[in-house]
Amino acid sequence: MLQSSTISFLRGLKKNNNKPWFDENRSKYEAAKKDFEALVQAVIDAYAKYDLSLGGLKAKECMFRINRDVRFSKDKSPYKTNFGASINAGGKKSVKAGYYIHIEPGDSFAGGGIYMPMPPELRKVRQEIEYNPDEFKSIVESRKFKTVFGPLMEGDGMKLSRVPQGFDKDSPVAGYLMFKSYVAGTSLPDETLTEKKLVKTITDSFITLQPMIEFINRSFD
Repeated sequence: MLQSSTISFLRGLKKNNNKPWFDENRSKYEAAKKDFEALVQAVIDAYAKYDLSLGGLKAKECMFRINRDVRFSKDKSPYKTNFGASINAGGKKSVKAGYYIHIEPGDSFAGGGIYMPMPPELRKVRQEIEYNPDEFKSIVESRKFKTVFGPLMEGDGMKLSRVPQGFDKDSPVAGYLMFKSYVAGTSLPDETLTEKKLVKTITDSFITLQPMIEFINRSFD
């Protein structure tokens, strides 16, 4: 579970996304960051029972910095308004599919997959899907998967308008071959963030996602 003070800090940051406010509230940030790190570590330790590759992984290896890279953005807000962590065997720098925790009041979620991989990796994933269409569909179209996550995420340029060159436009998984990212997420309402069962809620969603993660990562082996 998270402390209510962590949620309050993020709400305050969203209203006051500037360096003077952040400096004045740095102690609250440090406490919130430590709180989020404890949550991530608890999730890693709990889920490592299901994914042995996560054994020994530290939360610090998975957590993203709160500072935004504004060099190429019209939005010059200096800070992210969320805490995020990418959990897999290689930590946040891994190119493979993994799990993700996103804490942002009003828009928190747990899930994962592979986000905007480079063309060589993306081609491998698409090939794995095209070679094993029934298996992939049985994962992402299963009742449990759709109940927890719904369909794969499609927003923000994550899907092409047509099947990419070199792939069968008549394939039974043609729609999935158009994805540029393979990501699923389930919402974490604000009231769940401070519940004692938060770690279980997140790990349960990861268990449902694990077959897709393993399918994707198999394409790199």
